Parts: sequence; structure tokens; C-alpha cells
Amino acid sequence: MIRVTRLNGVEGYWVNDDMIEFIEETPDTIISMISGKKLPVAEKAEEVIRLINQRRAELLSKNWLNR
Repeated sequence: MIRVTRLNGVEGYWVNDDMIEFIEETPDTIISMISGKKLPVAEKAEEVIRLINQRRAELLSKNWLNR
């Protein structure tokens, strides 16, 4: 899961990145989930993608080290 920030900039929440269908900027960043739910976030799309890549790299390295 990745931590993102609500548009009000006050609260953060966790999103299951495996359930993200796509991300768009309109100009706000909207994360569309497989369920159809749309989540507006303060981060730019590139930042959300960086967070996803970082999380997945951490998971892969943990799995590799545990062999």
C-alpha cells in the first residue's frame, strides 16, 4: 500500500496500489480504482507512480534477500 494525501493537504490515507486501474490529472490527480471508486489526491501522477515503484522495489528486494 502507498500513502497519499487528501486534496485538503491535512490528512493522508493508504491506497492498495495493486487495485489501481489508472491515474489521471484533470488538473487534480485522480486515482481510479478497479472497483470504480475515484480518489482525488494532492500528489502529482508522477509522484504516485514513484511511490508505487518504490514499494514494489522494496517488496522485490525483501523477497530476493529471503531466498
